[in-house]
Amino acid sequence: MAEEEQRKVEEEAGEFEIAGIRQDIDDDGRPKRTGTLVTASAHIITAVIGSGVLSLSWAIAQLGWVAGPAALVAFSLITCFCSSLLANSYRSPDPLHGKRNYTYMNAVRTNLGGVKFKLCGLAQYVNLVGVTIGYTITAAISMAAVKRSNCFHRHGHHRALCRVSNTPYVIVYACIQIILSQIPNFHKLSWLSIVAAAMSFAYSSVGLGLSIAKIAEGERGRTSLTGVTVGADVSGIEKVWRSFQALGDIAFAYTFSNVLVEIQDTLKSTPPENQVMKKASLVGVTTTTTFYVLCGVLGYAAFGNDAPGNFLTGFGFYDPFWLVDIGNICIAIHLIGAYQVFSQPIFQFVESRSQSGWPHNSFVSAEHVIRLPLIGDYPFSFFRLAWRTAYVMVTAVAAMIFPFFNDFLGLIGALAFWPLTVYFPIEMHIKQAEMQRGSRTWFWLQVLSVACLIVSIAAACGSVQGLIHALGGYKPFKNT
Repeated sequence: MAEEEQRKVEEEAGEFEIAGIRQDIDDDGRPKRTGTLVTASAHIITAVIGSGVLSLSWAIAQLGWVAGPAALVAFSLITCFCSSLLANSYRSPDPLHGKRNYTYMNAVRTNLGGVKFKLCGLAQYVNLVGVTIGYTITAAISMAAVKRSNCFHRHGHHRALCRVSNTPYVIVYACIQIILSQIPNFHKLSWLSIVAAAMSFAYSSVGLGLSIAKIAEGERGRTSLTGVTVGADVSGIEKVWRSFQALGDIAFAYTFSNVLVEIQDTLKSTPPENQVMKKASLVGVTTTTTFYVLCGVLGYAAFGNDAPGNFLTGFGFYDPFWLVDIGNICIAIHLIGAYQVFSQPIFQFVESRSQSGWPHNSFVSAEHVIRLPLIGDYPFSFFRLAWRTAYVMVTAVAAMIFPFFNDFLGLIGALAFWPLTVYFPIEMHIKQAEMQRGSRTWFWLQVLSVACLIVSIAAACGSVQGLIHALGGYKPFKNT
């Protein structure tokens, strides 16, 4: 009886919206969405310009002047194209007036169903967990780098060891995330994404400026058309593994498809969400690619084949130390917001499943409204507090155990790029367009998918080899 009354309330809410009486309810009975092109672009830039930009000079050093920039441009074009296909999957079967799919998994279930829905869920949530762990590692490294930079400034670059443990900074970062993770949902994150996007521009600009200054001083590293030289820099097999890992790092730098549908679900229904999302994807990918090419190319020009894995924390730059500190502080602030963008789909998935499984459990389902100074009424849940705190603590412990920056980013990028950025968007587009199997368009879409699968497998192999190499002699919780 209660369920029937709830259904009537939702139907009436939808009728009121159609009649124009209820202006705070959307066409699906949910609270009115307020997202715009600006907020969606901010979410995308926050998700895309992440820690991946810091490793691009290293990636180009492995691939060289020809293959490095070409790989960046190729990944950006593929990401932009597939994102436009994915944006059409938000509503089904009609991209303009169909039923909403609130998450990436819902879109796959509606369009492809069954087994592919489960595979998508596995790929998406494993990737999201990996990204949050990767961001915890990167933020801690950046915070520790501020202390190391100041140590180098006081004692000299060559005489001082300046060893700093990342573990305390992982704990500090986790404490901040425990507080921010209590933000109820994606719709309340716009302000945090805008701040994080501004920070990403700031530290990218710092790295760009420092690279230009280093080049202007005439301290250029040794570069080549093919990158690191076999025999002089690396062995032949190491060159191959590093090249594969570099592809994974570049793929990671364009990771945002796994939260695209969730971002699109924040947009107003007018103009159509898929049109706004396509524009936001174009703005986000174009902006980030410009920064990526500049940072990667100029970073390689500055450091050459000896480019560090992270050009702000690997201490290719020492002076001016205060500017290096500003860059690392901006990285940490940005990754505070980026962590939330990637963790919210995980939070929503577990909470919705728990509420469906135990609808009468007050601990799981009860919401309490608390009035906070400067914030106003705030929805509070004991289950949300307990579960989200536990999740942040698990990612923090994982970051302490495996603090390998480049290898970890490469592996995440390799595992996520093909299934989430390429395969599922293409398959859903084929299904929605009722494309004939064997047609010319179908054939070229399959060629693109298979080519990206091969690249992802190669990148994953390179990253796994790098992780195995990094684990040699490593002692957990003693990273410096």
